[in-house]
Amino acid sequence: MSESRHNPDQLLKEIQADEENSNKGHLKIFFGYAAGVGKTYAMLEAAHMEKQQGIDVVAGYVETHARPKTAALLNGLEVLPTREVFYNGMILDEFDIGMALKRKPQLILVDELAHTNAEGCRHAKRYQDIKELLNAGIDVYTTVNVQHIESLCDTVASITEIVVRERIPDSIFDNADQVELIDIEPQDLINRLNTGNVYRQTQEKQAVENFFTIENLTALREISLRRCADRVNILTENTRIKNHGDYHTGEHILVCLSSSPSNAKIIRTAAKMASAFKGEFTALFVETPDFSVMSEENVKRLRSNICLAEQLGAKIETVYGEDVPFQIAEFTRLSGVSKIVIGRSSATKRHLLSKPTLTEKLIDYAPNLDVHIIPDTVSNAAVYQLRGGRKKNHIVFSVTDTLKSTAILILSSLVGMIFRKFGFDEANIITVFVLGILVTAVITKHQIYSLIFSIVSVLVFNFLFTEPQFTLQAYDQGYPVTFIIMFLAAFLTGSLAIRIKNQAKQAAQSAYRTKVLFDTNQLLQQAKDKNEIVSATSNQLIKLLGKDIVFYLADGEVLDTPHIFSVTEENLESCISENEKAVAGWVLKNNKRAGATTGTLSNAKCLYLAVRSSSMVYGVIGIVMGEIPLDPFENSILLSILGECALALENEKNAREKQEAAIL
Repeated sequence: MSESRHNPDQLLKEIQADEENSNKGHLKIFFGYAAGVGKTYAMLEAAHMEKQQGIDVVAGYVETHARPKTAALLNGLEVLPTREVFYNGMILDEFDIGMALKRKPQLILVDELAHTNAEGCRHAKRYQDIKELLNAGIDVYTTVNVQHIESLCDTVASITEIVVRERIPDSIFDNADQVELIDIEPQDLINRLNTGNVYRQTQEKQAVENFFTIENLTALREISLRRCADRVNILTENTRIKNHGDYHTGEHILVCLSSSPSNAKIIRTAAKMASAFKGEFTALFVETPDFSVMSEENVKRLRSNICLAEQLGAKIETVYGEDVPFQIAEFTRLSGVSKIVIGRSSATKRHLLSKPTLTEKLIDYAPNLDVHIIPDTVSNAAVYQLRGGRKKNHIVFSVTDTLKSTAILILSSLVGMIFRKFGFDEANIITVFVLGILVTAVITKHQIYSLIFSIVSVLVFNFLFTEPQFTLQAYDQGYPVTFIIMFLAAFLTGSLAIRIKNQAKQAAQSAYRTKVLFDTNQLLQQAKDKNEIVSATSNQLIKLLGKDIVFYLADGEVLDTPHIFSVTEENLESCISENEKAVAGWVLKNNKRAGATTGTLSNAKCLYLAVRSSSMVYGVIGIVMGEIPLDPFENSILLSILGECALALENEKNAREKQEAAIL
């Protein structure tokens, strides 16, 4: 009888994970289906019980909403002062995470888990504050309503007709150590509202009419009960998987990223499917040549959708190509995707003569793929936005391109006249002009030149080579058809040339980025010490991003002197100020990115990332950023390079320790 053996690497990972979890604080969420069910009240009662057991309890931030009974429960608890933040002409009271970490109690109360912090706070979201508290070993009690859970946002909006802007990732809720459901009957909640125990009198009538109805509250209550049951199922399944290491589901869910306004709903639906099937979850972005002319609004929305997919646990992937359905089908074939989720707007065919829809093409390319179409109220512009969504480009005529186009037109006319002199027919002369348009499309920067050339070439051909010559008239009745065919042939040829040129640029850019990654691997293998590793990594990142780099090596929990690598000759002293070093130190301590273009310490000038291998941080790298974040493919290559750097630093450390041991 064969006896099953545990994988030693898997056992080591489990031991390391248990050690990390033992040093972290525990999170308890008081969960309700609407405001006024008593979450904060229950949290304060639980805090008093813990204090009676000798636990050091502190109220970090508690929102009483002017409810006397709730406010009375703060008596007897130490309350930390809030941080005043000046925002849009108002003074806002925010949770002071710095003071909480300095006080470091055993248990802290932080109300309203989904709250968005004011600009100037350390983190953009309160749940990020709570994550840092947990990492510091502090237990946290907090509260949240069902409508604030990311994957339920669309469901709740369809019931209440209210879109909730403040949301938390599902992982925060699912990974909490405890979730206590605070539940009362909907009619009791309405009675509580009518007696003024939920909102002020001026808000009661409007609240009852717009949100607090029996129908809405009953539906929300059902959703909250189901969500708690789903969490129990997840915990049970995780335990089963942990005890049976050979368990695999075989399901792999793919969702396509785009700048469509409805894409967030599609992502949330795909995330729920991945959770239900206990499978892998991947978000794919197909970058077409149109990406370079995507409008700023669409770019911002695309980045928001990418961040949402990451929050919901998706692995972000980027591929290049003009044919979006083909690229999706190829990725699914190579990655073992079993199901793909798209929106209905991508599957709608407008009329009989329309081109095949994305869904139809996808089914043709991958007939064995399960395609799930999600209802969508957004117009068919979503399909267009998937392919780029062009921005309103102001056409700027270049003197150089104008001279080039004019010279090619004159040369084409001269060649045509020579052909006519030697007796060539008009078809050969037309070919010369089509060739001229093709050359113009290749050597000029904007498509407008090939379009103008197409129109002018028809007029020049009519003027020089049709009877009567040197007029814009034509005796032959067949010439108008000839002119139309000539224009269409010229324009289509020029358009294809421009498309091929853009694809060549895209392919060259992709090949260059990939080459940077491969070169990095070779350079790091040749590096002899830490300084050479730092230098090789930073120079390769400069090649990839074209931005200045600040590299801090870590000595335990302390950062060494920064190494500065500049692509320009600008003074980078402001990038190594005390404030910037504090952000880098936070990244070292918390093993998470922070700084510019992130939701944590976003006022910094640099984007800081940990150079890490597993949970060990070997350094922190700062990238001097502007307002524009890294695109998905750049971010993917960046993380790969940092992974290679961390591995090289780990190998160097092991070799050095081995040499020191040999000397001893």
